[in-house]
Order: sequence, then structure tokens, then C-alpha cells
Amino acid sequence: MRRGVRDVSASCGIYEALWLARLHQRPVGALYVHLPFCRQKCAYCDFSSWATAAGDPLIHAYVEALESQVGELREVGLLEGCRTAYVGGGTPTLAGERLVGLVRRICEAAPTIAELTCEANPDSLDDLLLGRLRGAGCTRLSIGVQSLEDGELRALGRIHTAAQATERVAAAVRAGYDVSCDLMCAIPGQTDESWRRSVAGAVSCGVGHVSVYPLQIEENTPLGLLVGDDEPAWNDPEVQARRMELARDLLSDAGFARYEVASYARSGRRCAHNWAYWTAVPYVGLGCGASSMLAREGYDALRDVAPQLPEVPVDVRRVRLCCTSSRQEIARRPALHRLSFDIELLDEGQAAAEDLMLAMRTVEGIGWGPLAHARAVLGAGRVDDALAWCAHRGLVSHTDRGWAPTDEGWLLGNELYGRLWDLAGGDVRSLSVSGRP
Repeated sequence: MRRGVRDVSASCGIYEALWLARLHQRPVGALYVHLPFCRQKCAYCDFSSWATAAGDPLIHAYVEALESQVGELREVGLLEGCRTAYVGGGTPTLAGERLVGLVRRICEAAPTIAELTCEANPDSLDDLLLGRLRGAGCTRLSIGVQSLEDGELRALGRIHTAAQATERVAAAVRAGYDVSCDLMCAIPGQTDESWRRSVAGAVSCGVGHVSVYPLQIEENTPLGLLVGDDEPAWNDPEVQARRMELARDLLSDAGFARYEVASYARSGRRCAHNWAYWTAVPYVGLGCGASSMLAREGYDALRDVAPQLPEVPVDVRRVRLCCTSSRQEIARRPALHRLSFDIELLDEGQAAAEDLMLAMRTVEGIGWGPLAHARAVLGAGRVDDALAWCAHRGLVSHTDRGWAPTDEGWLLGNELYGRLWDLAGGDVRSLSVSGRP
């Protein structure tokens, strides 16, 4: 018979007891809010976003709906102690003054937030908005630069120029924000040298954080349709790996340390919100396409304002939600009980395997807390065998903190993550629910 929470904690000590407290946390530690509006859809993008004019009344109604939903979360205690918030998109800065109001509402509803990030594009980030967002409570900007080469930007369908990006990133730094710069490699027209220039250019703007990632060619995007079944040389896996290694070396030389598979930061400048995703901190997402990960206790609290969500079986320990309501439906019917969701139900073993997999996206890897819990829940032999298999292939190494990914593990992440997820044993239960009238 599987031991209960108290027995498991007693046998595995303080590390697992601390981890279990997180797995049973009722309030969330992080809030994500999604604004699905862009001035123009990029050629590679398959995110939940749509080209929208800046003055479209839908933006106003949609943001107003999200402000109302933030209030509902506060009413049921889900935002008590929330430490981070992230407003993503889309292009949140396209909403202008409406974004300022949303940031202010989030800060009022969750006064314990220490880091509040807004995504931004250079073309919609003017000095007035920089000042207004800062005054409302935004502490951090994640700016979608992607490249500092004009030809590469045009190939991606970006509407800003390299000069505009450099100037706006520097302006955000001067305005006192903690600034992150997003860069993309293995893109059309890019060379090793142009990639070096983009990375060096971002660093020269004074940012404290850089995220780098290879372009993924998605089906049914303009770029995907253009490429078709071809495997372009500019996006070859070896090109992706080489560019990621070049970025690692350049950023390391500039004083940045890698802390997650695609993110580098100066000392003290990690993104706390992103870190929450990889360390089992419960989070809630608002907006079309937004995802949530809740402990069972948090899910039960959400049901108080969203009773269309079903009661779940007793063995469920973690619930993942994705809002499937459209942006028009959210704007027209803003209450949480009117929203539709796709739902995934994870039992204790599946949650433990997921924690191992997600932890391997970080430089610290799997610490003693999740490792002790996984060994107790999944079986010590099974967990140890999986890690030994990964170590034999050079994907992980043993550390004084547990197990951490190697450089090979970073590059062959899918192999590493897949082996750990195999410990979950069995398919995740899923269902869909529709909002109430």
C-alpha cells in the first residue's frame, strides 16, 4: 500500500517535507495574464495571438474582463502571498493605457508581488508608456528583439528595425526596469557572425537577462508553409546547437550565467516567474490559451468561482488547466464561471515524474526534495535506474545538490526529459468543460 503524506515525509526527512508543502499549496505563487493582440502576426508564430488594430474596442473589453477575473481570484484567496506576475502575449504593450490599468489592478489584488513582468515589442514601447507602467507597478520588461540584423528581422516578419530595438531596450534600462532581451537563432539569413553581433549588441544595451532559443518551424504558419517539407540548412539541428553554444560562450564572457535551458542572467537578475514554472510552484493563468498548474487544494478553491470545473477523483494531486474560450467570448462573458477549459489530471506519481523532468531544465537540476519524493512515490530503484541511464549517456551528472544536466543534456533535452517522464507510468487523464450560461 502506498504510504501517506505523513509517512513519506517522516521516512525521507526535511527535504521532502518542504517539497510536499509546495505540492499541497492552496494559494498560487505566480500569476500569468495573456493578451493575445499583436500589431502584425510574425511569420513563425503559432501562439494564441491575432493581428489587431491598437484602438480596437475588443482590446479594452478583453482587458477589462481580465481585471474582473483577477478580482475573483483574490476573493477566493488564490493570490494570497503571490510573488510574481507575468503579462505575456501577443504584444501587451499594444494595449497602451489599458495595460497600465491591468498592471495596477494586479498589484492591488496581490500586494505581495515582488516581480511583475510585461512582454513588450520595440515598436509599441514609447517613453510615456515606460513611465506609466513603472508607476503602476511593473518592475521588469521582456522585450522581443529576436535579432539585431535588419534582413533577419524582415525574414521573420518583425516590424521593428535593429536600430529601433537597440534604442528602446536601452531606454527601458535607463528607465529603471530589470530588462530581458529575447534573441532567436537558426533563422533565415543568419550566420555565426551575425548571431555574435546580435548577442553582443543586446549585452551592450545594459540588460541583465538574455533568453536565446532556436527557431522552431511550425506547421500552418507563413514560414512553415513557405518551407513545406524541406529541412532548410539554416535551421539544421547542428546549426541550432552551434549557435546556442556560441551564445553560451559570449554571454558567459560578458558575466551572464545560464540558469535555465534558454536563459542567462547577471547575478541577482534571474526571472523569478520563469523559475517558478520549473520548480513546482503552483500558478494560475488568465486569458485565452493561458495555462494553470494547481495543487488539488488550489483547484478546489478555484471551483468556488468556477463551478463548471468538475470535482476530481481522490487520487488526483495536480490539475493542469488551459482556457479554451476565445478572446471575444472572454470580453463578452468575463466571469470565471463562464469560461471553458481543457483539463489534465495528474496523480501523485505523474506529478513527481513531471517535477523531475521540469527540474532538468534548470542549472541546479533535481534537488534532494523532489528526488526524495520521487523515490518514495515512484520507487527508489526505478528513479535511480532512470538517472543512471541518463548519466551513462552523458546527459546528467551527480552534484552535491542532487543531479544536474550536462552540456550534452542541454542539447539533447528531449531525450533527457522523455526518459524521466517515462517514470510517470500511464496516460494523463484529460477532459474538457464548457462555461455556464
